[in-house]
Amino acid sequence: MHHNRITLRLQRDEKLLIAYYMPEFPVSGATLPVLEALEESGADIIELGMPFSDPIGDGPVIQEAAHTAIKNGVTIKRLLELVRHARQGEGCRKITAPILLMGYCNPIIAYGIDRFLQDAALAGVDGLLIPDFPPEEAALFLQKAKDLGLTVVFLVSPVTPPERIELIDSLSTDFSYCLAVNATTGTSKLSDASTEAAVDEYLKRVRLHARKKFVVGFGIRDRARVEHMWSLADGAVVGTALLQHIAPASTPAESARLAREFWNALR
Repeated sequence: MHHNRITLRLQRDEKLLIAYYMPEFPVSGATLPVLEALEESGADIIELGMPFSDPIGDGPVIQEAAHTAIKNGVTIKRLLELVRHARQGEGCRKITAPILLMGYCNPIIAYGIDRFLQDAALAGVDGLLIPDFPPEEAALFLQKAKDLGLTVVFLVSPVTPPERIELIDSLSTDFSYCLAVNATTGTSKLSDASTEAAVDEYLKRVRLHARKKFVVGFGIRDRARVEHMWSLADGAVVGTALLQHIAPASTPAESARLAREFWNALR
């Protein structure tokens, strides 16, 4: 079994800057060039969205990107092919950054859970983040994922009670993922001082009850915000702002250039 890239990355004990990208957005053919740009400009972990037609937990930008991805032919099968090409250096430089897939249960169940886990591990995926998968029902899934060397990440939200934070922390393989608004990703108005204070309180609460690392994703758009999140958590995830920045691109090369520009500014 390969040493999981995520486990190895987290052993380095540095704060993480994590990119969330929706494959084949904004144009078909953009995935590999964008992955290369993100890796070269220093993304520590890359999360790839598994587009779903009804993404209940996502903000408008990510929903829109999911529809574009579906229109551009992204199925689970196609996504795993893209990861395999990235790992083998077909159509881009070999991607060595850890790759997490983030998406909902339905497409995975339709694909077949066992087959999905095996195919993901074979393609070079390192971990899975499935927002609508209840941790209580995850025992068998977790065991199968572990046997294949895959990390499973569970989500915490501001309304998660302390004992459940402890459960999620104990189940997550390497780290857990904090959504900082109950609503959807990418939409929170974080300039609001009361929200700001509430988010800080919430992350301090997670720190108190989590023994493993945790990262935060929601409305993080710039360097200052990244640094603030780093002071409270072990990593910051930037997705919506990245997708917005590359949305105007009309070619794969331009998508990569905009991704690189955005990520360099963030670092």
